[in-house]
Amino acid sequence: MRGDSVPTDDPVPARDSGERPFEDFLADLRATAADLATAAARCAAVFELEQAVVYLTDIQQRQLIPLTDDTAPLDIDGSRAGWAYRTLSLRVEESGTGAMIAWLPLVDGAERLGVLAVHTAALDAVRLRRGRALAALFAMMITSRRGYLDTVVQRMRTQPMRLPAEMLRTFLPPRTIGNSHAVSTAVLEPAYELGGDAFDHSLTDTTLHVSILDAMGHDLGAGLTTAVTLAACRNARRTGADLPALVDSVDLALSRWLPDQFCTGVLARLDLASGRLRWCNCGHPPPLLIRHERLVGALVRPADPPMGMPAQFLGAPRTVHETALEPGDRVLMYTDGVTESRLRDGTEFGLERFAESVIRATAGGEPAAETLRRLIHSLLDAGGNRLRDDATILMVEWRPPEP
Repeated sequence: MRGDSVPTDDPVPARDSGERPFEDFLADLRATAADLATAAARCAAVFELEQAVVYLTDIQQRQLIPLTDDTAPLDIDGSRAGWAYRTLSLRVEESGTGAMIAWLPLVDGAERLGVLAVHTAALDAVRLRRGRALAALFAMMITSRRGYLDTVVQRMRTQPMRLPAEMLRTFLPPRTIGNSHAVSTAVLEPAYELGGDAFDHSLTDTTLHVSILDAMGHDLGAGLTTAVTLAACRNARRTGADLPALVDSVDLALSRWLPDQFCTGVLARLDLASGRLRWCNCGHPPPLLIRHERLVGALVRPADPPMGMPAQFLGAPRTVHETALEPGDRVLMYTDGVTESRLRDGTEFGLERFAESVIRATAGGEPAAETLRRLIHSLLDAGGNRLRDDATILMVEWRPPEP
């Protein structure tokens, strides 16, 4: 079999002879506790495959880095493995030895983690099904282990990380979350030198919660401010607080613990069924609305003061804004480090260039996470991969199931 024409919608087949050994592998705690590279090798043997290699994306999503030392990293923008990662689709090619390599995306929920390379002498429906089972298994194993396995984290880094960035990344949720109604995805740069930018998103059965934050400064103090803000948001959200009460909880926390600090941000909630978007803007750039792959404009509303001690003297509740989204709409939130970044000649990137980049990035009809990956890379490449300040972008897409 050659090329990329591989059946992807096979009916559920009868149980094959490789399933029982695989069940035994899953039931063996010693086997599942092995390091990921060893576990992949054992699974490949159980499923009668020549080899299975796990590749993880680096933090900046430019490379796919193998978990084995004898295999070279691959470029996400210039390889078939990268194509599988970018499009979340199967890709097949013939190896130099005449065997087949099936590249399968590693996805946990909505988050792209990397790809799995399945090497086999021949690729049929049974082996393809086994490869998919391995990809699903290893996506879950990677997610469950990267919180405590430094070897996984180290593989995903290409340079040392500064302390403020290390602290903030500990608090961040997965880069992408979603369900059948909505997706939220975010990127942050400079990846290894973050100061005070952060994002947050979470789901309930009815609501998508999103936040983008930008604390004053670019040092450990800024990181602490953002960390306290994230914790206060989550604590209030998980006790059922509405948006004004949620922002008030941040104001109180910062006033008590960090009275000299403040934080701008947009805190929003999307009703998954109706598409009703509600948000509070606390001294932050307004969100942008993308409809039919075109930038409609900014959701400009009067902004409240930043979160922190000054807000205690408002004398009025926070303002909640609201708009109705249409299916397929994307809402883009960003920090001022995006528009205030500099081009190679020193001129400011600016809102107009950013808007043009958004239009180009969304024109391809790609998944939201891939759109954002290309968007942040275009920003970095325009400025020679150097930023004066943190640059964070968060995108929400509402695409409810058709009735």
